[in-house]
Formats: sequence, C-alpha cells, structure tokens
Amino acid sequence: MALPRITLANQNLCKSLNFTNSVAIASLIFCESLPPVVKSYRPICTEVINVLPPLDETHISNNFISLFSQRKFSPDDPELKILAPRLNTQIVETVLNGLRSWKIAHMFFIWASKQNGYRHNCYTYNAIASILSRARQNAPLRAVAMDVLNFRCSMTPGALGVFLRCLGSVGLVEEANFLFDQVRAMGLCVPNSYSYNCLLEILSKANSVDSIETRLSEMKYCGLEVDKYTLTPVLKAYFNSGKFDKALNVYNDMHERGWVDGYAFSILALAFSKWGEVDRAMEFIDRMGDQNPGLNEKTFYALIHGFVKESREDMALKLLEKMQKLGFSPDISIYDVLIGALCKKGTFEKAMALFWKMKLLGIVPDIEILAKLIASCSEERVVIMLLEERPEDINDEAMILLYNSVLTWFVNAGSIDRACYLLRFTTGNDFHTDDFHICEIHQTFKKVFPNTASFGIVIDGLLKMGKLDVALSLFEDMIRLGCEPNQLLHNNLIDALCKSDKLEESYNLLRDMKQSGLQPTHFTHNSIFGCLCKREDTVGAIELLREMRGHGHEPWIKHSTLLVKKLCKNGRVVEACNFLADMVSEGFLPDIIAYSAAMDGLVKIHEVDRAFEMFQDICTRGYRPDVVAYNVLINGFCKAGRVSEAQDFLNKMTVAGLVPTVVTYNLLIDGWCKRGDLDQAILCLSRMNGENREPTVITYTTLIDGCCNSGRHDDAEILWNEMQQKGCSPNSIAYMAIVHGLCKCGRPDAALVYYRMMEDKQMKPDSYVSVALVDAFISNQNFPMALNILEEAVEKGNVPDPTDKTYVTIRDAIFKLSEDDQTRSGVKSLIEKGSIPTIGVSDLRS
Repeated sequence: MALPRITLANQNLCKSLNFTNSVAIASLIFCESLPPVVKSYRPICTEVINVLPPLDETHISNNFISLFSQRKFSPDDPELKILAPRLNTQIVETVLNGLRSWKIAHMFFIWASKQNGYRHNCYTYNAIASILSRARQNAPLRAVAMDVLNFRCSMTPGALGVFLRCLGSVGLVEEANFLFDQVRAMGLCVPNSYSYNCLLEILSKANSVDSIETRLSEMKYCGLEVDKYTLTPVLKAYFNSGKFDKALNVYNDMHERGWVDGYAFSILALAFSKWGEVDRAMEFIDRMGDQNPGLNEKTFYALIHGFVKESREDMALKLLEKMQKLGFSPDISIYDVLIGALCKKGTFEKAMALFWKMKLLGIVPDIEILAKLIASCSEERVVIMLLEERPEDINDEAMILLYNSVLTWFVNAGSIDRACYLLRFTTGNDFHTDDFHICEIHQTFKKVFPNTASFGIVIDGLLKMGKLDVALSLFEDMIRLGCEPNQLLHNNLIDALCKSDKLEESYNLLRDMKQSGLQPTHFTHNSIFGCLCKREDTVGAIELLREMRGHGHEPWIKHSTLLVKKLCKNGRVVEACNFLADMVSEGFLPDIIAYSAAMDGLVKIHEVDRAFEMFQDICTRGYRPDVVAYNVLINGFCKAGRVSEAQDFLNKMTVAGLVPTVVTYNLLIDGWCKRGDLDQAILCLSRMNGENREPTVITYTTLIDGCCNSGRHDDAEILWNEMQQKGCSPNSIAYMAIVHGLCKCGRPDAALVYYRMMEDKQMKPDSYVSVALVDAFISNQNFPMALNILEEAVEKGNVPDPTDKTYVTIRDAIFKLSEDDQTRSGVKSLIEKGSIPTIGVSDLRS
C-alpha cells in the first residue's frame, strides 16, 4: 500500500521556489563556467582504503605518535629532525588519528605544516577537522577552515562535504557557507550533489530556509541531481520554520518519486504533533496503515510525549496500541508519562486500566508510577492495594516518595486532619485515633521519617483550607524535628500571613528565612508589598521597594495600583501622587493604570491642571497613555467647564493612534450639554455614528436631559424615539430624565405619558420626578391632576423628607393646592392623616 499523499497544491519543488538572493545570482553566473561534474573521486579518508602503508611508514607514524605523546615533548628533538624529511600526507593522517589528545593532534598538525617540502591535503585537513569538531573546539576549527583557503588546498567534492559536516556539527553555519562559496570561486573544488547535500543538512539544522532555497536553485541551474538526501533536510527545515505549505509540497514531491522513507515520514508526523495538530497527525498515521515506511520506536516515543504535552492522552493511548500492534514493546517510561498525564487530568480509572495492562505485559511498576496513582486515587481501599504493590527491596528514598503520595492523597481528598494525624504519628508524637486505616497506613510507614516535602504537602493543604494557625504550629514542629524549611514553604506561609493582614508575623518569618540562608524571591517580597498596599502604608511600601531593588525584584502592578486607588478614594490624593514619585526615584516605573488612578483622584478634587501636568510628565518619560488615561483628562476638563480643551484632547488622542470609546464621547456630550451647547453635543453623536460607536442609553439620556434643559423638548422626544429604534432600551434613569425634562419645559401632560410607561414597566421613580410633575401641573393651573399625582406619591411612599433638596418645592406645591377650591379638601385630608407636611398651611379654612 502506497504512502498517503498530502492533499495540497502539488507543484514541482523547484518550480515553486522564487529566489532573488544576490548570492544565488552570483553563484549561478559562476556555474556557467564550471566544468562537467566528475562523479568519481578519491575516498574521503585514507583509512577506508584497504591497503596498509608500507612497514617503514607504519614505523615512522608510530615514532611520531610516541614523540608527540611524551610529557617532555620538544619540537627541537633530534629524532623529529631525522623523521621530518620522511613526512607525507598519509603518515600525517595516520598520526593524527593515532593521537589521543586533540591538543597534541592540533600541535602536530601545525608542526607538520611548517616542515620543508610538506603540504597538507584535503584528507589531512578533514582528519584534524574531525578531531576538533568532536572536541567542540570551534576557534581552532575555524582557523583550519581559513587555512584551507589561505594555502589553496584542492578538495574533492566528498572531502568538501565531510569538512562542511565538521563545521556544521559545532554550529559554524556561516563558516560552512563561506568555505563552500570560496573553494568554488577559487577553483579549489567543483561541488557535486553530495557536497550540496552536506551543506543542506547543516543549513536545515540551523533553520536557514532562505539559504536552503538559494542552494537548491544553484543545484538546479548547475544541472546537479536532486535526490531524497537533498529534499529530506529541506523538508525538515520547512517544518521547523513553520512554512507548512512549502513543507507539504516537498513531501508530495518526494512521495511521487518514491523517496519517502521512515525518516521523512517521522519528520512529518512529529511536525504535526509539534504544531498541536494531534488529530491530523493521527489521521496521517492511520492512513499509512501497517506498510513501510513506518515509524521507528524513537519516533513513537516522541509522538506519545508530544500528544501528552498537548493534553491529548486519548490519542497517545491510541498510538500506544498501534505501537504494540507493530511489534514494539514500550518500556516503563512510556507508561509512566501516560499514567502521570491521566492522573493529572483526573481520569484515574483510565490510569488504573493502563496500570493493570502494564502488569499483564510483565512490566513491574516502579515507585514513581505507584506514587502518582496513590496521589490521584479516589478510594481508600485502592490506596491500600497500591501500597501492597511496592517492591520488597524498596529503599528509604522510594519509601518517602510513597509516604508523601499518601499525604497528597489525604490533602486532595479534603482529609487534612487525617494527613496531620499520619504526619504526627510518623514523627513520634503520641497521638491516639480510632481511625483503623490511619493506623494501618502508619504501620506501613512506621520506619519512615518525614522530610521537608512531607511537611510542605500538609502545610500547603492547611493554608488552602484557611487553617493558618495549625499550619504555623506544624511549621514549628518541623523546625524542632530538624527538617530544614525550603523557600517554597516560607513563601506560602508569608503569603498566607499577609492575606490575613498579619504583617508583623510575615516580617518575622522573612527574617528567619534570611537567617537560614534562603533568599526571598519576588513572590516573597510582593506578598508583603501587597499587604502594605492594602493597609495604605506608603512609608512601609517605599522602604520595602528599596529592599526589592537590591534583590532585583519588580513590584507587582496590581499592588501599587491598588494603593493609589485606595488613597485617592479616601481623599489622600496628594499622598498617592507622592508615592508614585517615590517609586520612580527608587528606580521603578509605575504602570499607566496607577497613573490614571492618580489623575482621576486629582480630577475629583478639582486639580485638573495638576492631572494634566502628570499626564505630560509621564509622556516625556516614554509612556504611551491608553484610552483610559485620556478619558480621565477629558472628564476633568469637562467637569471644569473647559469643554473646548477636552475636545482638543480628543483630537490629540486620535493623532496618537488611539480609538475613542463610547465613554469618551459620552463624557464630551455631557460636557457640551452642561455648557448648553446642544449643537456640539449632537455633533459628537454624529461622530460616534460615523466611527461605528453605538450610542448607549447613557448617551441618549445625557442628550435628552440637555435638550430639555435648553427648552428643546421636541428634539428630546426625537432622540427618545431614535434610541428605541436602535434597540437601545431606556432604563429608569432615562425615563426619569425625560419626565423631569418635559416638566421643566412646561409640558406635564407629555411627561405624564412617559411617567405611566415607567410605571407599566415596574420602574419606581425617585421622589424628585413626582415633585416635578406636581409642580409642573400646578404651573399649568391643572390643580386636580397635581393633587392626583401627590396622592399617588403618598400612597407609594414617594414624598421627599425634610432632608431632601426638593422638600421646599413640595411644601410650596402643597400650599398652592391648599388655596385652590378644587383641591383644598384633598390636601386637608392628607394633612390630617399625617401623610404630607403641614408647614405653611396653618391658615387653612374649615
């Protein structure tokens, strides 16, 4: 069965490449003058020739090796002077390969190059290059590559390929590229397909896709044969660089030519896994069937790990089955990673099923697998059973791992008290319990002494359940028993203390932490910093920031922002600004959110100019204020009646590349309305619509109120209708705005319509709306309707009390109603019931 072809636009590889690289063009011009490719050449290394050197040469080579291996070697040794004239490239190659030290080999190589009548050839260069690359000696290897060019050493295509691989194996990619071009340009070598393939392998490992495409173009132009060894590194480079379409084109090209082997197939399967395309990878493997080329064991392992990394344990299990069907026998490491992943995901039943399957195959579970299963177990009987699976010859380290897994199981199951019992039992404390299983488990671990990790598991569980005092007590027991607390334990306790506002205790623990030789982390400091910020302790916060600076720790934005917001909320705006300035002086740049909070605080205390100065200051320090920061200033200018400046600020905002929000426009609309400039407010609405910013109920309510305040009640009702047509449902505030506004315009009858609509929607109006209606109807001489609205307000308990600012208005209205013949008796009745104020109507006639 043929391998599956990937369905994509299938074009010939070379046709799909488009190159403009100047190096490629220069190389193509040079290729025109190249002689025909010679395919027969001397083997890369003389070692592969099955002809031993003459005995005399063997004797000479051994003498060189002996002399250069001496501890007191001297280049002036008389024996060397005798041997030097006999030197030839075959002897040099033999000696280089016979010396054990790369340093001595390199010294011999340099010495030989200086001898009269001797000249290195490509095979001696390859021999020293191989030695230096294996020793990872980049500097001398780079120098040897330059010597090839400086001494104009001719190279066979095969020798060039080997030298390039030596360079590539230590990451000298640029040097390999340079050498390839120079030996060709200097006429020292005519590269063939093998030379190019070696170079492509190096470029592939470096993901140098552009260079790969250049070299492929050269090969095509020079008429060199492209084979599977050419395209395989190209395929890998495209996949590693994320050029998936090109990679699949290469794969399809290889597939059509019958060049896809197990390695190429593995590249594709692993690439799918790397991309997170787990389903696609599995589909591809299934389509392959059981035919060759197949996946090797190493690829199966890599794929299973990749699937687990993508949290696709289902696919990993399916691949495990396929692996076994193909005759592979997965080792315990595969079961370990799969069982661990299943436990972590909470699918304990699947993990146990795999555990039993592993045992049936004769694979004995190790301690790590047992520990993972126990920690994730849901039933106590299964824990006991798994503990019995432990090997008889288990050592102390493995036993403590099992013990800690049992503690983890207790904590995960919410049985924190049982975890504490077990921990104290095994530390020798005389605790009594009727819990049979605790006693049984204790017998299993009676020779175990808990370590720091054991205490950490239980203390962390106690902290998560809010049992800070018990956790601290256990921490003290731990220290008393000689267990050294680690950094994580200190951090968790300090964090819990800070969250409980126990600042002094957290500082004490920090001091103990330092005395024990443990350095606080950024988490340690930020836990305490957060507590100081919640307390609004600016002095303590700045002092801690100085210490944090010494450790290179950055304060968390959320804490400094919280402190600024709390200070501003509580009227300590100047202190908030000073805190930000102190942060800067200590070398920490606060976040723009904190600055926005401070500017907002300044706006609220009517210090808009100072807020603007802060805005300009942070801009000069390289900040790029966000929309919120601009909105804060726009709001401040509008509140100060400086709406034109707010409008200018909006324009600056758009120039800065920020898009105004609905909030931005609402602020400006409110500012123009309060200033009485309805035309500008309506213009803002039009700009909103033009920029696809949907007006909200706040937008329309503000405009409606503004229209009514300016006596333009008709425009207010038009806006009301527009609001509903756009699907923006009016809320109680909108209803009260139009009712109150129409009353101010002397149109109580129209206002009453909206008032009734509001009642129908079960919305309760504030008392000032009822007062406005009563007052408006009286102004229109409709006393009976005014009394009716008053009676409704009384019935609904909606009459303002003496502390309300509309109280004077309702008193005056009552007085006027009491003077009218139509409503006098009704008012008198309400007064007698104690439902309305009596002040101002003492002269009521009987």
